[in-house]
Amino acid sequence: MKQTEQGTQQGVRVAGTSGTTGLILLLVVGGCADPPTRSALSPDEPGGMSCIIPEDELLDGGGGSGIFALIDPELVSAESPSASYVAEDDRVVGILLDGKPVAVPLNILWWHEIVNLGANGDAVAVTHCPLTGSSLTFDRSVVDGAAFQVSGLLFRNNLVLYDEGEGGSFWPQMLRQAACGADVGRSLPMYPSIEMTWAGWKDLYPDTRVISRETGFGREYERYPFGRYREWSNSDVLFHMGPLDPRRPPKEPVLGIPVSDGGWAFPFGDLERHERLVIDNNVRGQPVVILWDRAARGAAAYFARVDDNRTSFTVSADGFRDDETGSTWRVDGVAESGPMAGTRLDPVPEAYVAFWFAWAEFQPETVLVRF
Repeated sequence: MKQTEQGTQQGVRVAGTSGTTGLILLLVVGGCADPPTRSALSPDEPGGMSCIIPEDELLDGGGGSGIFALIDPELVSAESPSASYVAEDDRVVGILLDGKPVAVPLNILWWHEIVNLGANGDAVAVTHCPLTGSSLTFDRSVVDGAAFQVSGLLFRNNLVLYDEGEGGSFWPQMLRQAACGADVGRSLPMYPSIEMTWAGWKDLYPDTRVISRETGFGREYERYPFGRYREWSNSDVLFHMGPLDPRRPPKEPVLGIPVSDGGWAFPFGDLERHERLVIDNNVRGQPVVILWDRAARGAAAYFARVDDNRTSFTVSADGFRDDETGSTWRVDGVAESGPMAGTRLDPVPEAYVAFWFAWAEFQPETVLVRF
């Protein structure tokens, strides 16, 4: 595994303000799992299923039918009693679905892993794998709007989605493409989303809708079901993968921007030392800015252009200020005051949050950005 590290001395500009067990197998399906086994998937499956990943890396997590994806669950207001299961500091995946704010709490995703949304407009799948800490939202138009289900298989400890379209395929979440089946090799495009606290999302979008606790399943959505698994220093993983990259704690969240087998990882341990932070970078020759807000514990990546003009940002007293117009921006990439008020930066849709050990496994050539 290539280990490279990048900081301000290598051209990443940073601006900010400094601020003051063992793994239980039942975690995979919230108490319903049988012990994990090797996958039975093979080219002898109906339809002669072929794969682009080694079959012995596609593993059966056990009891996959115990995890049920949601399809167009009820959405309620933030003030609804059906939203009371989400605490202020719980994390949510926030999206703009057909231009309207929707929050999908990790409380829901711990138990269901996939939430299919968009019956009458944009069709998306909001996904989270508790084992790899990875939150990715996908555009379902690539499978003609078909719903995604939890396959029960794991690839490098990561959730494998299965689509309900004709023929069906297996899509490892962090691989972001079909690994086996009719669509093998096809990329699964991502849909912009941001992971932050419920309080932070509500502050940005008081009119947000959120997944109701009335899902039809008897799950304890107030409770994190995996014990101490997500503690940063915990090195337990379900399937052994060889040595873990030692540069950061295994379960530390990072904001990652993938490029081929590499990309950039921005560790939360460094981010959290700052009240707000601006990091300039380049992705495929395009200027990109990463914005961090500790109050919302949210970080996101945007293309640093407004009306095709390169835009630079610095931290201000009440947000982020662009150097060209003096407008003030929020962590979700929206200008809230100044000449650019109401303008929205284009997000880097491939950026997502994951545990460090998993990010380094899927992006072995990653640059670890320190600041």
